[in-house]
Amino acid sequence: MVDQRHFRDVMGTFATGVTVITTLESDVPYGITANSFTSVSLSPPLVMFCLGKSSTNFKFFMESDCFAVNILTEQQDSLSARFASYEGNRFEGVDWVTWETGAPILKNVVSAIDCRLEATHDAGDHIIMVGQVVRAEKQNDTDPLLYFQGGYKKLQKFK
Repeated sequence: MVDQRHFRDVMGTFATGVTVITTLESDVPYGITANSFTSVSLSPPLVMFCLGKSSTNFKFFMESDCFAVNILTEQQDSLSARFASYEGNRFEGVDWVTWETGAPILKNVVSAIDCRLEATHDAGDHIIMVGQVVRAEKQNDTDPLLYFQGGYKKLQKFK
C-alpha cells in the first residue's frame, strides 16, 4: 500500500486551481476551500468536487440540495485560507449573493458556478459531490489562484 504522506506529496506536484465551495442549509451559509474540483460533462453540464468526510461542514453539504463553486483570483489567497480554517464564522465580512439555488456566490471571484446536487458517490475518506450546473458566470478577467506543492502560486506570463 502507498504511504499517505508519500501519496500526498506526489499528488501535490499536480497544479490545481483553488475554489471555495459553498452551500446554504437552513438559511445559514457554509463553505470550504477545495482544489479537488473539475468539470464532468457538457451535456448535461455537470461538475464535481470531493468533500472530506472529516470536514466540519460535511453534514451541511450532505443535507443540502445545492452548492456553488467560486473560482478564486490570485489575490484571494487569504479568502482561501479563511475557508480552509476550522475557526470562526467563515462568512463574516465576506460579500456574497445568491442565484437560482440559493448557494452563496462570492463577489469578485474569477467565475462562479451554481449547481443543484445531482449525485453523491462514496470514495474512501471523501464523498464525490456531482452537481448539475444551473448557472455559470465569468465575473472578471483576473488570473486564478493556483495551488502547487503545498502552497499558493501565480501564473507566470510567457512571451
